[in-house]
Amino acid sequence: MLLFGLLNRVYIQVFHIPLKAMAAQFLNRLGQLGLGVAVVGGVINSALYNVDGGHRAVIFDRFAGVKNQVSGEGTHFFIPWVQRPITFDIRSRPRNIPVVTGSKDLQNVNITLRILFRPIPDQLPRIYTILGVDYDERVLPSITNEVLKAVVAQYDAGELITQREIVSKKVSEDLTRRAEQFGVILDDISITHLTFGKEFTQAVELKQVAQQEAERAKFLVEKAEQQKKAAIISAEGDTQAAVLLAKAFGSAGEGLVELRRIEAGEDITYQLARSRNVIYLPQGQGTLLQLPAQHVTPTVRTRSGS
Repeated sequence: MLLFGLLNRVYIQVFHIPLKAMAAQFLNRLGQLGLGVAVVGGVINSALYNVDGGHRAVIFDRFAGVKNQVSGEGTHFFIPWVQRPITFDIRSRPRNIPVVTGSKDLQNVNITLRILFRPIPDQLPRIYTILGVDYDERVLPSITNEVLKAVVAQYDAGELITQREIVSKKVSEDLTRRAEQFGVILDDISITHLTFGKEFTQAVELKQVAQQEAERAKFLVEKAEQQKKAAIISAEGDTQAAVLLAKAFGSAGEGLVELRRIEAGEDITYQLARSRNVIYLPQGQGTLLQLPAQHVTPTVRTRSGS
């Protein structure tokens, strides 16, 4: 207390201001300075906007309209309450678009296209002015229907299946050219789904069954032809064999018959020699029952007694 009173007297004699009043004045100025800094910081913060990676921004001015300048990635300034930034995603995004159309032969065709699209950055002011932020909802379904109906009508149902790659290429070229008119780039276009109506599907199934039956009938006809040819060839062989035998009998007489008989006997003997149920009895040998021996030629007996 004594030190404070001494300092108070010194400040009064030097600055003619009490110490308490001077401290209050300092704190008041410090508060005003802090308030000013806060106001300035708030104004500066409200005048900044960020553009993330893969995005672009256009500025809408209340007095001049949409500016042609496109803001890139990073932090940028704008005039609060006068200007407003509009951000666009310029990265490729997928979208599936189903379309029902008709083929050249008047068949219903259900097609689904998968499209990867993105806007052209330099044309973002024009896209926002004409189409708005939801440009893809306004453009892609309409031009996809238009192009698909024009292309599919050039092919019949069978060609859409067998020439699918050609159809996909034609759709991609026409749709890409059409989308560029609206400032949209199509990075990829593919047909992910292709079906036909129930009537066409049933007709295809019936056609397949008829083709299978026709192939089976063709196979049976070819088999019968082959059997017929085999029978003819066999009959011709028998005829030729008979002619040759007749010629042989005419030239050789009974000698050929004896030769055939000897060959047949050799074959029978060979077959009996391989059989386990055969017993050979020499000439003059009786049986196990000691039956009276008879003068017979050598015979062949089996174990069964025959």
